[in-house]
Amino acid sequence: MNLEEIRNYCLSKPGSGEEFPFDDDTLAFKVGGKIFLLTGIRHTTGINLKCDPEMAIELRERHNAVRPGYHMNKKHWNTIEIPGDYKQKELFEWIDNSYNLVVNSLPAKIKNQITTAQAN
Repeated sequence: MNLEEIRNYCLSKPGSGEEFPFDDDTLAFKVGGKIFLLTGIRHTTGINLKCDPEMAIELRERHNAVRPGYHMNKKHWNTIEIPGDYKQKELFEWIDNSYNLVVNSLPAKIKNQITTAQAN
């Protein structure tokens, strides 16, 4: 698993986009203007993903490669080392979960635009 594969997966999500909101190394993937994945592009050793607090703890206990979110709210974010002790399918599920958490927190109008695009 490399950054380009993660990038392509994130950008395949309806309404998603990428930008460098903080500096020229920190790449953020957003939906509806909200971040669902953060990573560095020069020395990528991991990614930050939004996560349900209970699931975040469970993943940290189950995987050595999952830690509390680096420079993030540790209750709601995990840092996942790349590579790690998980399958690619699991990582994509965690990205899906992060994306869905953000979409579900968006105002109804924006969420409806995204879910309508997703259905088409």
